[in-house]
Amino acid sequence: MDQCTSFYVAGQWIEPHGQQVRDIINPATEQAIGKVRMGDADDVDRAVSAAKAAFVTYSKSTRAERIALLEAILAVYQLRYADMVKAISSEMGAPMWLAEQAQAAMGQGHIAATLEALRTLSFEEQRGSTVVRREPIGVCALITPWNWPINQVACKVIPALAAGCTMVLKPSEEAPLSAALFAEILHEAGVPPGVFNLVHGNGPTVGSALSSHPDVDMVSFTGSTRAGVEVAKNAAPTVKRVAQELGGKSPNILLDDADFAAVVPVGIQYSMVNSGQSCNAPTRMLVPSSRQDEAAAIASATVAAMKVGDPAQADSIIGPVVNEAQYNRIQKLIHAGIDEGATLVCGGTGRPAGLETGFYVKPTIFSNVRNDMTIAREEIFGPVLCIIPYGTDDEAINIANDTPYGLSSYVSGKDAARVQHVVESLRAGMVHVNGAGVDLNAPFGGYKQSGNGREWGEFGLQDFLEVKAVMNPTA
Repeated sequence: MDQCTSFYVAGQWIEPHGQQVRDIINPATEQAIGKVRMGDADDVDRAVSAAKAAFVTYSKSTRAERIALLEAILAVYQLRYADMVKAISSEMGAPMWLAEQAQAAMGQGHIAATLEALRTLSFEEQRGSTVVRREPIGVCALITPWNWPINQVACKVIPALAAGCTMVLKPSEEAPLSAALFAEILHEAGVPPGVFNLVHGNGPTVGSALSSHPDVDMVSFTGSTRAGVEVAKNAAPTVKRVAQELGGKSPNILLDDADFAAVVPVGIQYSMVNSGQSCNAPTRMLVPSSRQDEAAAIASATVAAMKVGDPAQADSIIGPVVNEAQYNRIQKLIHAGIDEGATLVCGGTGRPAGLETGFYVKPTIFSNVRNDMTIAREEIFGPVLCIIPYGTDDEAINIANDTPYGLSSYVSGKDAARVQHVVESLRAGMVHVNGAGVDLNAPFGGYKQSGNGREWGEFGLQDFLEVKAVMNPTA
């Protein structure tokens, strides 16, 4: 069994103060695969104190020193790559192909992208007689979720290190194995004691203590919008910077001249991958009313070819969702879609045939969905897609923007002018055009209740920097 019963503080693994221990559950088997110790406010104080002390020296490190450190981290990460794949798959149920080709790969990709940004970013520039400096913000609290665990750990920890900050990481208690392994990687790579610290625990205890701590200068949080609101409230009395990457209900607009045989399967894959547990998943597919039946048929055929099964099996495309609570929530929302009159194209409630054990959900597609239905409003965070019909392009834009979220969006069409009109009209932090994938150098973040701040590449690095104006006398 894997144990996460020690915390990493001031460069060593220590005995926690918190006494509560919980099982780490493999969602494919529903069996315990390890234990995680849950920290408390005393553990947070000890970790923040270590980070504060280390900041005095680490904040003065040179660009060259930090580049060398990130290069060392990348080298060790590559050596431990297979271990990272195994940890991610077992803790949150990602199929092995996904854990290897995407989940673990994103961690490696963020290290490389941040290295490039660190090499090229200007930390000081002259503007007239004034010098504008970019300096590390200070001690950072990094709170990460379980759905893309090392992706979200790496895209916070690595830019914080690149900026010259020190930090305390609280990973999700649902997926602590990959974070503990990442701490081992950082230790082996030579991260100075106290620069990086790891405390396990839950949001109401450790998360709250971190976000409200007077010696924390910045909180970077990824998770639900509900939890993000609590983080912001806790941080407000000390007026610390709060960066949030929160929920989404991303629209995927297919214009009437799009090649549905090509773009519908791509939209299905983007929405179903990782068992639909991605904040930027295009879970609202907007199609012309005249082509809704065509889209539904292609979508259903695409899903039918996606095997749901054991993450360890090479042909499994979709694994389980993370835990029983998530499974039950998804079931409730599928029921809501049926009860509110949406047309069930495929899937539905219950587990797929032959999968009585494990938190497996039937990939589900609804058509004839109205944007005021529950399944079109709430972030389901499971393999559930809504097909919403529309009339004109402007009606599609209005439906797409009619959401409290604004993380990502997607548009496909052959007429470049029409596509550009849609792109410019969407209220979202990201737009994927004609099936384009993610770009690790592009800013990742959203509008409205999807959060604030940006991650990834140069934009992620800049989020961990303060701006200082040094005004010199003019000649």
